[in-house]
Amino acid sequence: MGYGSGELIIRSYNAQNDRVRVEGLESICEVGPADKPFLFTDTLGDPICRIKNSPMYNMLVAELGGQLVGVIQGTIKLVTLHKPPKNVAKVGYILGLRVAPAYRRHGIGSRLVTKLEEWFVACDVDYTYMATEKDNEASYKLFVNKLGYVKFRTPAILVNPVNHHRSSQISSNFKLTKLKIEEAESLYRKYLSSTEFFPIDMGNILRNKLSLGTWVSYPKGETWGKVPTSWAMLSVWNSGELFKLRLGNVPISCFMYTKSSQLIQKFLPCFKLPSIPDFFNPFGFYFIYGVYGEGPLYGKLVKSLCNFVHNMASSKPKDCKVIVTEIGGNDTRSKLHIPHRKSMSCSEDLWCIKSLKNEDRKSLHKLTTMPPTRALFVDPREV
Repeated sequence: MGYGSGELIIRSYNAQNDRVRVEGLESICEVGPADKPFLFTDTLGDPICRIKNSPMYNMLVAELGGQLVGVIQGTIKLVTLHKPPKNVAKVGYILGLRVAPAYRRHGIGSRLVTKLEEWFVACDVDYTYMATEKDNEASYKLFVNKLGYVKFRTPAILVNPVNHHRSSQISSNFKLTKLKIEEAESLYRKYLSSTEFFPIDMGNILRNKLSLGTWVSYPKGETWGKVPTSWAMLSVWNSGELFKLRLGNVPISCFMYTKSSQLIQKFLPCFKLPSIPDFFNPFGFYFIYGVYGEGPLYGKLVKSLCNFVHNMASSKPKDCKVIVTEIGGNDTRSKLHIPHRKSMSCSEDLWCIKSLKNEDRKSLHKLTTMPPTRALFVDPREV
């Protein structure tokens, strides 16, 4: 395809030559539909920060006439994926697709995806998948209508702002315990290793310096030595150490309301009005992953754990302004009890998947239509 300014060149990212230019591209590209408030990403000087903790990763850049006009990132890992005749698959994840606004609708995005898929094929990947907002029409048209991806899962993204002036209440009827890494890995493998997208290298995630720990909650009077009648667990990942976010395209009325609520909270705390975090300056967030548990008190126990994480985040005003959780779309029992702000959350994110091997294409329909497992593991390394 001709682009007017010369031949389009797609190659691997070179940190020495491309870092500054990629950061410049990122700064002018919004994340999400352009007609709504969107997020800008600050990679803190490291464009590959979102993928470098994965087992295998790659970043491609597109150049036109010597100008960098697009980027894309991808990761590869082994996960549980229920398909005959085996339950483990090598999957490639596509993220970070950006095309400079002046060069959109010229096929650059599809060329980048195709080149990344070629790398997946060379690495013997079974399936490739991506995530997007369900109302992101441009992304949907590119991946589903043009590139052959199909709808796979619709997780829920739950976002809870951190109130740095008030602690969340934790019931005195429950006990919270931080697990050792070995204990956490054993527990996850016992209860979640059969769920969708559970990573085979779970231990590497838990041992990563960004993983702040794994906690369990159970009724007081019972011991963790034997499985309690009810229990819940979760782990926390400090995404703010990798990159920051900033909100854009927000109405001035919302901006003024945010500022006024912060002033009221600061100077008139007796009113106990909820303060809205400042999302107009770069902010970090904690990501809760591996949410699971059993028993009749599960809901209350997972809520107590989330309140604990909120209190942990509230002591870090510069590091964390929101707490994000992503759970399976049919995991209603968790959604009911995980604290979140409905206006900031997404009830249906969209995952789309594509088979890269001829022998797997026959089973793709069965894979995408079979009932999903209640729990869906979302890898914090790919947030």
